[in-house]
This record gives sequence, C-alpha cells and structure tokens, in this order.
Amino acid sequence: MRGTDICVAEALRPAHRTTEHDYRDDDAARLRTLVSGDGRGALRTCIARLDGLVPATWIPKPDSGSLPSRREHTSGTGRADGGHFRTLGGGSGRGGFCFDAPVTPGGYVWWYVDALSADARYGLTIIGFIGSVFSPYYALARRRGRGDPLDHCALNVALYNDGRKLWAMTERGRSRLHRTASTLGIGPSTMTWDDDVLTIRIEETAVPIPSSLRGIVRVYPKALIGRAFALDEVGNHRWKAIAPCAHVEVQMSRPTVRWHGSGYVDSNSGNAPLEDAFHAWTWSRADLRRGTVVLYDVARRGGGDGRSALLFNTAGGIEEFDLPPPVDLPATSWRIARQTRADNAHPSRVVKTLENAPFYARSLITTSALGERALAIHESLSLDRFRSGLVQAMLPFRMPRHRN
Repeated sequence: MRGTDICVAEALRPAHRTTEHDYRDDDAARLRTLVSGDGRGALRTCIARLDGLVPATWIPKPDSGSLPSRREHTSGTGRADGGHFRTLGGGSGRGGFCFDAPVTPGGYVWWYVDALSADARYGLTIIGFIGSVFSPYYALARRRGRGDPLDHCALNVALYNDGRKLWAMTERGRSRLHRTASTLGIGPSTMTWDDDVLTIRIEETAVPIPSSLRGIVRVYPKALIGRAFALDEVGNHRWKAIAPCAHVEVQMSRPTVRWHGSGYVDSNSGNAPLEDAFHAWTWSRADLRRGTVVLYDVARRGGGDGRSALLFNTAGGIEEFDLPPPVDLPATSWRIARQTRADNAHPSRVVKTLENAPFYARSLITTSALGERALAIHESLSLDRFRSGLVQAMLPFRMPRHRN
C-alpha cells in the first residue's frame, strides 16, 4: 500500500458510545455492530428481523483538528491514460449534506444511501434526486432548452426484502420540492440531517404494480468525511463521500419489515448531463474489518479513464491504495457489461442481480480487497445505452411523473 494522495483539511467526527450501556432500555441488548472492528469477518451472521433494533452509535460534537495525511498536497489532475480522481475542496457544514446547495440549470445533485443486513437477506438503496439524471422527462426538457433541475426531482427507493423487490421513483416538480440546509422534502417523503443521524421518511408508491412503500430509515454515520473528488478532468462532475461507514436501521410499515445493517452514504453533483461526459462507469463498496473500500472506474468521452481505490476507516481516515487488477463478471440479460477489481488470490462472482435494467445493473458480488474477502454492492452504468431512443421510451414505465 502506498501513501495517501488525499489531504483532508476539515474536522472529522469519530463516533463511539461513551459506555456499553448507552443503548435504550427497550432495544435489543448489547448487539454488536455489523462492521467488524475485532478481527472477524466484515459481515456477521445474525437474524435480520428483530423485535428491537440496535440504536445508533453516538456521534459527539465536532472536535478540532483534521485528518492527518502522509503527503502535503492533493492528488494530481489526472492523466489521459487514466489516473486517480483529483480531490476538490473539503466538506462543509450540515454533515456534508447541504440540501439547499444551488444546482446549475441542466445539472444535478443526488444523495445516495445503501444498506445491507448482516445475512444479506435484506437490503435497500435510497437516492434523493434534484435534477433526476435518469429521467426521460428531464432529458426531453434539456433538449428543448428548458432543463430546470428543480422541476425534475424524485426519491428513488429500492427495497430488497428476502427475495422480493419493491421499487419506487416518482418524479415531481418544484411545487413538491422543499429544502433547507438540513432537510430535503420531495412530495410526501423527506430526508433530514440532525447532526448525528440522517432520518429518511418514506411515503412512496411502488411500480409497475402499484403498492405502498412507507417507513422510516435512520442512518448513523460512524464518521463524517465530506471530501469531494472530481470524476472528470475539469471538475464538472463530482463525487463526495459523506459517511462511507454507517449503521442503518430500517423500520417499514408497508411492507412490514424491520432490520438493521451496515450502510453507506455519498453524494454526486454536476453542472451538465452525465451522458455528455461519460460513456460508462462501474462502482462498488464493500465492508472490511478496517472500514469501507470504494472502487470507482469511469470512461470519459473526452478520452482516458478515471479511477479510484479508497479505504475509508471508521475514524474518518482515508487511504488511497493501488488499484487491484480488473475482473470480468458475467454480463446481464440486457448485455450490460459488469467488471470489478479484486485481488488475484480469490475469484469474484455475482451472488445476486438486484437491478437489471436496459442501461444499468446493481448487483451483490463476492470480491477480495486488501487481502480480505468481502461482499460488495456493485453498480454498472452504460450512458451510451441510456441515450438510445428505445431506452428513453421505456423509462416512464419505471419512472412515472406526478403532475402536481
């Protein structure tokens, strides 16, 4: 492993309980966190459905100081043959969320959350979009010169419930958007940051067969980072790691399901459509004993690739490490290519395809990073495929638009 290229200049907030008795009296007693710190596997076997949920790891108020780095400058601007992502400015207040940040016409911002139960029977992803990048309505509006991102917002919820999947992504206009620095409201659903917990209240309708999706998801970061990275060479498209190591509690009333697990939070933003800058990308995150590994590969339209291999530890530290060699995985039934990076010592394989769309795939894979076997959430995106007229015509069946 080589020294980090990342110089973080902001205060970070480690998370810990003051005593082992800080749990509420009515919660399941003394259950261990899912991301191991005691030398065992990254994912532990336990019962996903519980009568009581493990409460949050408590996060104290920020301390002064910043993340130490072994180098005194940020990484380079990227090379045509594909270098590591260039780091941008540090995070800001509100835990790095800043839901009221300006969005450029034709641009976008989204906040992404995922979680996986310890036995991998249950999972979810939640994405709050302003300027919904995969919206056929937004794409049409941009072509007509009316690309107002505030008029194309959605909360995407995908709930993977022990073999059953529910999906919701209803687009809404600016009249149904409410946002402050700490709250994002899209229609009846909200994301709220309260200094130590992100609370997501879901009231959505799943498609294509209408069914109710209601519940509360709470995300407890183990540390806040907020460091931004440029995905393209000029910084028009940015990825910000907010809470790569987190604990998540899921309490859904419709359907009735309750579980807890390891989680992850990040954000992407841009000043222009994704498909104008990239051919494709792959992304994955996996829990290791030392923290969360994130692998990112983007194919840029201007030539060259961007790549990053980062380890985020539970204290808020960031380490850049040598990119593992590429590993081809089976393509989806829509012929979306899937590739990851993994140590040569262990084979990688697809455990389950969670989403199988004409331009996108989300998968659960086994992999190996930094000498450790892990289960990873993996995404493959083909923006060339997304651009096609046929795919654009298919999208409204999965992404209805609410006219109010």
